[in-house]
Amino acid sequence: MINERFTKSPKEIILDERLLNTLEPEKLNGETLPKQVMEILINDEEIAALQDYANHVSIKRLGFNDHGPVHMRTVCKNSIKMLKLLHKAGINTSLEEEGIGNFADSLTAVIFASFMHDIGMTVGRQNHEMHSGSIALPIIQRVLATALPDAQDVFNMRRRIMIQSMAIEGIVGHMGTQKVHSIEAGAVLIGDGCDMTKGRARIPMALNKEAKQGDIHKYSANSIKKVRITNGLENNGENGKPIRIEVTMSSEVGFFQIEEVLLPKINSSTIKPYVELYAGIEDGELKNYI
Repeated sequence: MINERFTKSPKEIILDERLLNTLEPEKLNGETLPKQVMEILINDEEIAALQDYANHVSIKRLGFNDHGPVHMRTVCKNSIKMLKLLHKAGINTSLEEEGIGNFADSLTAVIFASFMHDIGMTVGRQNHEMHSGSIALPIIQRVLATALPDAQDVFNMRRRIMIQSMAIEGIVGHMGTQKVHSIEAGAVLIGDGCDMTKGRARIPMALNKEAKQGDIHKYSANSIKKVRITNGLENNGENGKPIRIEVTMSSEVGFFQIEEVLLPKINSSTIKPYVELYAGIEDGELKNYI
C-alpha cells in the first residue's frame, strides 16, 4: 500500500496541463524559469507524498475539507492568474517595484508558495502554515539548485535566496495570521481563499455523518457553485479593478464562506486595493462587497 507509487487523479492531470500552459515562455516574454520549476514540482515524488498525506490528515483524521494536491494546484492556478492580471494592468510585483527581481522571479515564488502552502497539514491543523514553511524550505532549495545551478554564480545564488524567501512569506502568510508585506504573498493569500467551491467539501461531507464543530464551513463551502477570477477593468472600465472575483452559490449559507473565510483574507492582503468582490445566489443579483 504505502510502497506503491502515488498516481494522479484526472483532476490533478487537468490542472497540471492548465498550469503548464499558462506558463509557456512565449506568454512570459521568453522567461523559462516558472515553467521549469512547475514541471519539477508536479512530477516530484516527495511533494506528491506530502500533498497526499496532508489530505489524509485533513479529511480522515481531522474531518476538514480538501487540503491535498487538487486544492494546492487550484490555489496555484488562482494565484498565478491574479499576479498576471496585476501585471497586465501595469502593477509591479514587490520584487519588480524594488528593482531586485523580475516578473518571472515573482511568479516562481508564488508557484512555490501556493503549491506547498498546506503541506504542514501532515503535522496537524494548528500552526500548519508555519510547519508548511519548515517542510517546504529544503524542497525549494533543492528545486532551485536544479533550476538555477552553478553555486559559484553570485547572481544565481542571490536570485535563489530572494525567490525562496518570498515563497516562504507566501506560505506562512496564507492564513492571514502572519502579516504579509509583498504583492506576491498577498496573491497567495487570496488565491487560497478563492478555493471554496463545493468540490472541496464533498469528501468530508460524505465521510462524516455526525454533527461536529466546524461543520458550518463544510456546509457553506458545499453551497458554493463557482468562483470566477476575471479582469475587472474589462467588466467595469475605469470603475473596475484589475482583479474581479465573482462567487455564485446555491443557498444563502454560502455567504458564511464569503464573510468568514474569503473576505478576511482579502482584507489582510497587500493586493486588496486591486480587488473587487461580488457574491450572490445563482441567477440572482450579485452583492458588491468591495
